[in-house]
Amino acid sequence: MATNEQGEGRVLSTLNEDGSRRWMRPRLSLGKFHSARRALGWFLIAFFVSAPLIHLNGHPLMFLDVEHRRFHLFGGTFHPTDSFLLMLLMLSIFLGIFWLTALLGRAWCGWGCPQTVYMEFLFRPIERLFEGGPAAQRAIDKKGGFNTRRFAKNVVFLIIAFALANVFLAYFVSYSTLLTWVTEAPWKHPGGFGVVAATTGLIFFDFAFFREQMCTVICPYARLQSGLLDRHSLVVGYDVLRGEARKRKAKRTEGDGSGDCIDCKACVVTCPTGIDIRDGLQLECIACAQCADACDTIMTKIGKPTGLIRLGSQETLEKHAEPKKLRGRTVIYPLVIAALMGVLAYSVNSKANADVTVLRQLAAPFVETGDTVRNQLRVKVVNRLDEDRTFTISVPGISKEQLLAPQNPLAVTKKGSVTTPVFITLPKSAFTAGVKEVIVHVEDGKGFKMDVPYRLLGPKGD
Repeated sequence: MATNEQGEGRVLSTLNEDGSRRWMRPRLSLGKFHSARRALGWFLIAFFVSAPLIHLNGHPLMFLDVEHRRFHLFGGTFHPTDSFLLMLLMLSIFLGIFWLTALLGRAWCGWGCPQTVYMEFLFRPIERLFEGGPAAQRAIDKKGGFNTRRFAKNVVFLIIAFALANVFLAYFVSYSTLLTWVTEAPWKHPGGFGVVAATTGLIFFDFAFFREQMCTVICPYARLQSGLLDRHSLVVGYDVLRGEARKRKAKRTEGDGSGDCIDCKACVVTCPTGIDIRDGLQLECIACAQCADACDTIMTKIGKPTGLIRLGSQETLEKHAEPKKLRGRTVIYPLVIAALMGVLAYSVNSKANADVTVLRQLAAPFVETGDTVRNQLRVKVVNRLDEDRTFTISVPGISKEQLLAPQNPLAVTKKGSVTTPVFITLPKSAFTAGVKEVIVHVEDGKGFKMDVPYRLLGPKGD
């Protein structure tokens, strides 16, 4: 339960006792951690904006081509048939997050999460530019009503949200297509315009109003950290042994047992989620280390060593004990990740340069005409190479007269896929108990060959 500067009895740092919203107006604290986070933050923003523009192997670095049902990630192309590969990739990413958390705590939240990066290094600086520092912002809050500076800030927020929404859409339709849409009337592309409008609204609402509540109320990662962290994980914390008992500088006397903490509350007023780091590890802490920068500044002013609030494990901060570098979770996670990545690499390297899928027709499974039975197949061929190819479809044991393929040979563009119908007409006598097993053979004449077993259906007879 939050107390002191946050108010007696307050359960949430962003909620007043009467249930009203408590707006966070944190004071900016410059220091080594803020400088490092700012450099990383602007790099991540630049990467987000430029990733759809950077091409590798003929495609954007990150491009989720929903229209053609293929994903381009860092030079590789994934199709719907690559569900196993995508599963391995996602498992590796999730386990990587677990491993990172076991080692570095919530470093992702304070240093890499888009919510924090855009809030602290784009939207809040603009807010300070228009409204001034925390005191000026609180004065506007207290006065209420219409305020010109706040209105102008929100207009800029809306413009930025619109720009970010367009960048987000570029991950799905490419920048070239997006440029065409932007220069044409919205009603010509209602789907894309709707996505941009909805995304703009969500981004504006998030960063103009919801803000840190996304981290403290909505995001489940904070609640998962209790199971992912241990007492040797790296966190931002307060050195209790050195800091206590805390006492204001003016009330100190020599030999009164006071610690280095002068209870200036600089760590509290700078916290973007409104907590007091001296109360211990809390789910609202995003490990941004603003409190550490603020405390280091105060310690320097009063002639005390820096690091009263610093990065360290709970064992180090509370007991000044050496942290264990090798622990069960820090060994098991990387071993499992390495195994998954090994299987992923092997699967990618050993995967054929084309995929063939044979599907049954969507309507009746077969059609009887006199003494013959016709089956309609759908043959899907995925070309994984960066060159156009031509594939030939055949069914061994089935004559050319019995096999009808309107597109045979089948032309498939580079990194593309084509689905074509194939009709097989056989006499009823060819079926045993209503089925006939065949092999659909597909080859490109350049070394690729694939046989797909398929079961034709027919009447079962008397």
